[in-house]
Amino acid sequence: MEKFYCRETELQKLNTRYKNDQFECLIIYGRRRVGKTSLINAFCKDKPTLFFSALNTTGQENLLSLSKAIMNYERPDAESSPDFRTYDDALNEITTLAAEKRLIFVIDEYPYLAKAKPAISAMLQHLIDHKWSHTKLFLILCGSSMSFMENQVLGQESPLYGRRTGQFKIEPLDYKETAVFHPELSNEENALVYGITGGVPHYINKLGIRENIDNALLNNLFDRSGYLYEEPSNLLKQELREPAIYNAIIKAIAEGASRLNEICTKVGESNTTTTKYVKTLVDLGIVKKETPITEKPGKKTIYLLADNFFRFWYRFVPNNISAIDSGRISKTYSKAVKQHFSDYMGLTFEKMCQDYLLYYAEDLPINLNQIGQWWGTDVKEKKQIQIDIIGSPVEGNEYIIGSCKYRNEKIGLDELNLIKKYASVFGKGSKYHFFIFSKGGFTDGLLEAGKRGEVKLLTLRDIYY
Repeated sequence: MEKFYCRETELQKLNTRYKNDQFECLIIYGRRRVGKTSLINAFCKDKPTLFFSALNTTGQENLLSLSKAIMNYERPDAESSPDFRTYDDALNEITTLAAEKRLIFVIDEYPYLAKAKPAISAMLQHLIDHKWSHTKLFLILCGSSMSFMENQVLGQESPLYGRRTGQFKIEPLDYKETAVFHPELSNEENALVYGITGGVPHYINKLGIRENIDNALLNNLFDRSGYLYEEPSNLLKQELREPAIYNAIIKAIAEGASRLNEICTKVGESNTTTTKYVKTLVDLGIVKKETPITEKPGKKTIYLLADNFFRFWYRFVPNNISAIDSGRISKTYSKAVKQHFSDYMGLTFEKMCQDYLLYYAEDLPINLNQIGQWWGTDVKEKKQIQIDIIGSPVEGNEYIIGSCKYRNEKIGLDELNLIKKYASVFGKGSKYHFFIFSKGGFTDGLLEAGKRGEVKLLTLRDIYY
């Protein structure tokens, strides 16, 4: 059984609503594998629950499945059960069940049901307006298709618009939450687990760390029989009609193509076609669209892999496919994979440091509003520069400027001088507060600058505690 951690806030909110004993219509959504169903199961434990998981099939097959779910709730010991002839009949039965008794009715994978039975949202809207709002029904609609749930369920064009009583967007765990799964590991090891899994609970569990991370990777990812080896391919096949093109786009981004024209060139598709496919990957949470913080989307917009697991898989599996297929990967693992972890972890560490400032840091010099990267042109030196962290204020004109270095060596005064120079190129603040994050620590000179208050210095240990 998979471990379930770190959703205490969501569970508490769900239980509070449950105790109100009033009609609820809650929308729970988030990307696949993030733990939506596990959260719902934990909430529903020991409560009267009618759980229906929709199938990617026809409306008639889904009606049959819904009928079985209703009859299993009413008569769990019955060997067979009659089928409802129509959706109206099945849903009216739920109305009867919830008339006097508190009942949780879960429709998991709701987008599948809506695809199979396009009228279902309008049917639910009618029931909520005329019947269910007067019952003790606790309705949960859950889905993994982000664009569908946001547009067709939560959006203004949806028949269900205005009928929900609340919504939960379930995000991957952050780096500190990920570490809860394996408290026995060191900070560096837990950072790597986060870098591999992206905080997706299903992947953390399937990584299956027993002795050490290296063995877990060799057994469960760098092995043709391992669950995680097939995961990207299976997920793309499950979600998309043309996985080959999506696969090519993900591979292009993983190899460093970040601008749309670069991706088009690598994939060999037109701008229009590539834009459509990239948008779908953004909707799935696999790709993210980024613009320098404080600037509007435009020519500087880039595309990155938002899903750390996809980023890790596409960084290391395709280049080692022959060794994996022949079973030789254990012999080449150290040089082909492990020695590149520090370089790979650079982007992950930046995200960890941003999340530390956003969620965990105390006594920040400004009231933080947004945090992100910034890149632009140094006109004097005619070159592109990038600042790892820009923290913008809720009000005022003071900014946090940060640098993140995931290296074993100590970082010195030259890095402080560099980010001071970069701050002048950024040029949007009246005052800057400098932060340097380093895995390997700091030189004596930089530590002295820290004592003088010129810069705030933080190690990997600092952001975990």
